Amino acid sequence: MTYLSEMLDTLLLTARDVVPIAAILFGFQLGVLKRAIANWRRVLLGFVYVIIGLSLFLVGLELALFPIGQSMASQLTSPDFLHPEGGDTPFIWQDYLWVYLFAAAIGFSTTIAEPSLIAVAIKANEVSGGAIGIQGLRISVAIGVAMGIALGCFRIVVGDPIHYYIMAGYVLVVIQTYYAPKMIVPLAYDSGGVTTSTVTVPLVAALGLGLATNVAGRDPLIDGFGLIAFASLFPMITVMGYAQLVEFLSQRKSAKERDHAL
Repeated sequence: MTYLSEMLDTLLLTARDVVPIAAILFGFQLGVLKRAIANWRRVLLGFVYVIIGLSLFLVGLELALFPIGQSMASQLTSPDFLHPEGGDTPFIWQDYLWVYLFAAAIGFSTTIAEPSLIAVAIKANEVSGGAIGIQGLRISVAIGVAMGIALGCFRIVVGDPIHYYIMAGYVLVVIQTYYAPKMIVPLAYDSGGVTTSTVTVPLVAALGLGLATNVAGRDPLIDGFGLIAFASLFPMITVMGYAQLVEFLSQRKSAKERDHAL
């Protein structure tokens, strides 16, 4: 009964959040554009599916993803795991190697499964006439998220202020913006935003809070948050880097073909 009650409450809250969106869309369609809604039965059914799907997803987050993320962070940072041989040796950042590897793996895998990234990659492939590969974009974004979350976990462990990392990262982004192919720059900036969506955020947030809770001397409020910023920043770097690498290889290949022709 508890699960059913939670599901019903979540369903009502989700409907409350979705109804204003539907009201705006229908209001503009009927009141501003003054056009009838095509296939309105299908549209209404789609909104029902959205409400049910979001409700199930939110309940799943509470029952599975959040607890798993916190549990993994707790187990990976426990003294028995870090120092299985025992002893009172102080923990150093190298002791948390498995935390960094887990963070990178979870960042990569959740980004690959991110629905918003899949949608953006498909559209980018369509409008570019196939010049931007779907899998190439998804993998480059996922690598960026993996690097960002791993570095963010390192920051939590060592206790460095977050603004140093973010400022240095955006300096690199600005430099890359100047040198990267112009067609990829807007897409790279959007790629940083689509990673902070339904699949990635819950696990990353749970990991950051769990890690800050279990590392001595860390404040979950100050140190636990901020991983999402790393997950948004580094995909911009890797996507522009991927485009720069492809452009360099293409120019090198063209130069070799010209040399052979001569």
